[in-house]
Amino acid sequence: MAERLTPEFTTKLGKAYCAKIEDFMQSPTARRLAGNVDLILTSPPFPLLSPKSYGNRVGSDYRSWIVDVSISLRKLLSDSGSLVVEIGNTWNKGRPTMSLLPLQTLMSIAEDAEYELCQQFIWENTAKLPGPATYVNIERIRLKDSHTNIWWYGKTSHPKANNRNILTPYKDGQQKLMKSGSYNSGSRPSEHRIGEKSFLPNNGGAIRGSTFSFPETESRSSVIRMANTKRDIGYYQWCTSKNLTMHPARMPLNLAKMFVEFLTEPGDLVLDPFGGSGTTGQAAEDLGRRWISVEMDRNYIEGSKGRFANPISKAS
Repeated sequence: MAERLTPEFTTKLGKAYCAKIEDFMQSPTARRLAGNVDLILTSPPFPLLSPKSYGNRVGSDYRSWIVDVSISLRKLLSDSGSLVVEIGNTWNKGRPTMSLLPLQTLMSIAEDAEYELCQQFIWENTAKLPGPATYVNIERIRLKDSHTNIWWYGKTSHPKANNRNILTPYKDGQQKLMKSGSYNSGSRPSEHRIGEKSFLPNNGGAIRGSTFSFPETESRSSVIRMANTKRDIGYYQWCTSKNLTMHPARMPLNLAKMFVEFLTEPGDLVLDPFGGSGTTGQAAEDLGRRWISVEMDRNYIEGSKGRFANPISKAS
C-alpha cells in the first residue's frame, strides 16, 4: 500500500507536499483527487543538455517521462479541467541548431496522453540573458533564445474557460472610436465585413489574442512579452533571511495568475506537480482558488513558504 503523505505546510487554501510526482500519484491523497482538479498549471524541468540543480531530465528519456506523467495526471482532472504546460527550448550539443525534442514532447502530450490541444502560447522573456552564448555572444550567428512554449490542453475539447476574466484595457484609439461613433465600416481585404456599429459597444475591455503582452500598454498577441526580472518580495526576503537557495527558474506571478483567472473560478482546485518556488500556489491563493503543490526538493518548499502570510508547517 502506498505511503500516506503529509503536507509540508498548509495555508488557508492550499497544501504543499514534498514528493516526486510519480510517488505522489501512488498515494491515497492522489486517489482522493481523482476527477476533482480543475487546472493543472506547471513548468516542468526543461529538456536541457546538461543537468541543473532543480532536477531536469537529460537526453531522450525526457519525452517519454513527461508523457507518462501527463497520462497519470489526466485522471485527476475534472471533465472540464485543463492542463497548461510550459517547456523551454533545447539546442543540439556542439551545433548551432535547435532540438525538436521540446515541440515533440508537447505534441506527444496531445497524441500519446490523449489530451485535446486547446491553444498554443509563447512567453517572451524580454530581459532574458543572451544565449546560447557560443553562437549569440561569441560567433554572432544566432539571435538570443528568449522564449518558451506554453500549451493549453483539455481533458475534453470544451474545458472551462472564460476570456471575460482576463480582458485588457481599451487603448486610446479604441476609446476615442467608441466616443466618436465614427469609423470606416464595410468590407476589408480579408473579405470580412465590418458593420456600422461593430466596434462601438463597450464590453469592459478588449479580448486578448492568443498571445499576451505585459505590461498591458504593449501590443496584444499570442506572444506573452514579460520580463522575468521582478522580485517576489516576500519570497526573496524569506529565502534570504533563512539562507535558502532560491529556485533558478521561477515563473512570473502575473503569468500564472492569467491562466488561473482564465481557466478557473473562485473555489476551484489548482495543482502544480512541479511546484518549484510555489508561484502557482501563490497565484491560486491570491485569487481565491484552492491549490496543491508537489515538489521533490524540500529546500524549495521551505523557500515557497515566503509567498504566504501565515503558512502552517507540519509537526516535526
